[in-house]
Amino acid sequence: MAETSPNRGRYLYAIVEEDSRQTSGLVGIAGAEVYTISNGGVSAVVSNILNQKIRPERRHLAAHQKVLKQVMTDSTPLPMSFGIIADGPDAIQRILSLNQEAFQEELERVQGKVEMGLHVTWDVPNIFEYFVNTHPALRSARDTYFGTPDREPTREEKIEVGRMFDRTLKQDREGYTEDAVNALSRHCVAIKRNKCRTEKEVMNLACLVAREAEARFEAGIMEAAGMFDNNFAFDYNGPWAPHNFVEIDLKY
Repeated sequence: MAETSPNRGRYLYAIVEEDSRQTSGLVGIAGAEVYTISNGGVSAVVSNILNQKIRPERRHLAAHQKVLKQVMTDSTPLPMSFGIIADGPDAIQRILSLNQEAFQEELERVQGKVEMGLHVTWDVPNIFEYFVNTHPALRSARDTYFGTPDREPTREEKIEVGRMFDRTLKQDREGYTEDAVNALSRHCVAIKRNKCRTEKEVMNLACLVAREAEARFEAGIMEAAGMFDNNFAFDYNGPWAPHNFVEIDLKY
């Protein structure tokens, strides 16, 4: 174990089973050695860090993810959110003690599984024009309110067309997402539907997949993509630690 110092904090990357040995030789944030602190059958993957908040800079985020990636080579860690810093080894021991039962339950639940992501977008230059061209009701409303050169649409008419677009966008997202989930569900233990962040996003799925089923999951992605035309772009990624599937209200 690395040398400890009372005036340094401990940056927390993940929780693993106590017998995990995947931290040997690992380097974490700010080049610090990564090691484990154990208590009651579970271990915290940590590194020493000054007692201060850490900014979510790219280099820090990359170091955090690199540690998780290495730890999960032959085990399934419970990944912690970026930026958790305990006051010292005693504080880490307290976290392990207070959350021991929850940690053990979650470790058992995700054992042997990884997270895969699927991000689908509309690959079109203008999402509103695409919807107008593919949805007659929206096109009719657009032409009615905006199709006369010498008439300016009222504020209420503009709002109504905007609402129609938003409703249609939501309905299409729900339908396409349901189709993709149905195609992927037999290859996944669980699927979480994350919120879309831009208008062009169709779906943002997190999929919990057994390690031995990764190839079948990728085949399922190809099957799902075949249900969509060239106006859609599919991007899948992973494997990751199961960030979206660890549900712990961490006690300090």
